[in-house]
Amino acid sequence: MLPLNMNNLEIRLAESETELTALQALRYQVFYREMGARAEGRVKLAELDFDAYDDYCDHLVIVDRARSAPGKPFVAGCARLLPGEVAEECGGFYSESEYEMQPFLARAPQVLELGRTCVDSDYRGRGVMQLLWRGIAEYIRDHDVKYLVGCASIPGADPSQMRLPLSYLYHHHLAPNHLRTHALMERHVEMNTIPKEAIDVKEALRQLPPLLKGYLRLGAMVGDGAVIDYAFNTVDVNVVLETGMIADKYANHFVRSEAAVEFRDAAA
Repeated sequence: MLPLNMNNLEIRLAESETELTALQALRYQVFYREMGARAEGRVKLAELDFDAYDDYCDHLVIVDRARSAPGKPFVAGCARLLPGEVAEECGGFYSESEYEMQPFLARAPQVLELGRTCVDSDYRGRGVMQLLWRGIAEYIRDHDVKYLVGCASIPGADPSQMRLPLSYLYHHHLAPNHLRTHALMERHVEMNTIPKEAIDVKEALRQLPPLLKGYLRLGAMVGDGAVIDYAFNTVDVNVVLETGMIADKYANHFVRSEAAVEFRDAAA
């Protein structure tokens, strides 16, 4: 059950407007200042990453108590969680702006969308990543989630520079038909541009961001087609994870072990 602790770090759901503002400031730092997303309007003026979905979502935060002060939480990491029943209230999942998901959603009960996941640059070690995953796993268990979805991002907006990792994902991790989402026709970028036998798997994995590799280690699969997100300067793939497929060693590591402490979403 949340909250969970590791030394000075605590992971839990955001509890106040102050914490929401702090995590939005972290997202702005990572996505806009570090990764080169294009800020406009109120986002640019406030130097906070926010949108209409924030009001409907639960927000996981990793708070460093040692660097926090009364009324000034220091948020070292965060993730945005949108349960399927709540998505219906706000017009659908964020991922649906890039992917056709209705055939999948019609078959898949109890879906949770994971998004806006990032970690402060001072905290991108293995322990904090494990803590973040453990918090996500606890939320999944507490809410009886069956499927986790999200748009995982590869930094950069030129898919021709990503032919190897995208082809690797297509040949080795494409979801079966009944779980497969499809990039919207007008945004579809072909992933299968290198034959399977010509793929250097080790190099392909090296080019994938940590969060996406974390998904794959847990048994995640990807939809058909990538999408360029010019505003965020990324190429996105849609990830689907059937939570019951999580290997026992990871379930033990992230959920059951009290000793244990990676979907815009690659900045970890």
